[in-house]
Amino acid sequence: MSRRLARKTALQLLYQIDITQSSPSDALANSAVETPLSSASREFADKLVRGVRDHLSELDQLISRFAKDWTLDRMSCVDRNILRLAIYELKYLPDVPTKVSINEAVELAKIFSDMQAAKFINGILGTVVDYLAGSSDE
Repeated sequence: MSRRLARKTALQLLYQIDITQSSPSDALANSAVETPLSSASREFADKLVRGVRDHLSELDQLISRFAKDWTLDRMSCVDRNILRLAIYELKYLPDVPTKVSINEAVELAKIFSDMQAAKFINGILGTVVDYLAGSSDE
């Protein structure tokens, strides 16, 4: 449950950074005051936020590649950041099972967006997983 809360916090921080153009450091510092998390959860949330921001261009390229007929600008900020978060986990956190990353992203979409977004996100992530599996075989 602590990683679920960490993901939720990371999503909220990524949303805040996207909307306000604040730095990840500022957002993380403010969150530490506003959202009480265990040290392990805080560490995981920080890792997710910093990882997404460090790999933002690459993550956005993957989203753009597989989100047929959707541009990043056309996606809601929430959906875009859920995808960034999940793709970061899929690509850079091998200790997190693929099914967990996808399921957590879908659950975040159900909470912060809607059922259509959850289906959209699930479809894109399934395609990304196939792509990543294929690119690691080369």
